[in-house]
Amino acid sequence: MDTEERNEILTALHRGQDVFLAAGDGVADDHAAKRPAPERWSILECAEHVALSEEFLLSRIVQAEHASEPSINKAREAAILTRGADRSRPAVSPEAVRPTGRFAGLADAVRHFLARRAETIRYVENCSEDPRSMLATHPLLGRVNCREMLLLMAVHPERHAKQIDEIRAAQRVAFAPDLS
Repeated sequence: MDTEERNEILTALHRGQDVFLAAGDGVADDHAAKRPAPERWSILECAEHVALSEEFLLSRIVQAEHASEPSINKAREAAILTRGADRSRPAVSPEAVRPTGRFAGLADAVRHFLARRAETIRYVENCSEDPRSMLATHPLLGRVNCREMLLLMAVHPERHAKQIDEIRAAQRVAFAPDLS
């Protein structure tokens, strides 16, 4: 991986992490565990999903197949960056990364995410191969090159940061004092 590409991916990974952390900042565990509606995830469930997804997708990269030549689709890469955090199109989470209550509280889920994100960052910092010459399977998109997978990993926490913002807004309404 060349220096420019490495820096671009690292910047995107850090940005996604920062946006995600800011979304959950100051949320108490009792609010983090409350669902805004029966069929919707709580903030804690969002954090669990993000943490598990980071771990799952990095494992896919580590197990990637090496291609004889790079698979380059700049339009797809750009679409990942511009639409990856878009919440206007619902997506169904793959079974392997659906929340099931693995973490006792929000801080535990965030710590797990940060540890996995640190592994992803170390991987990018030390990657000497062209990630476009490595192919992996994304559970929703199918076959992708590892640059695309890393870009997806970078923006995925931003998507759920927006979801957390939505939940927090719903909770402010739901828990607002009656002023009448």
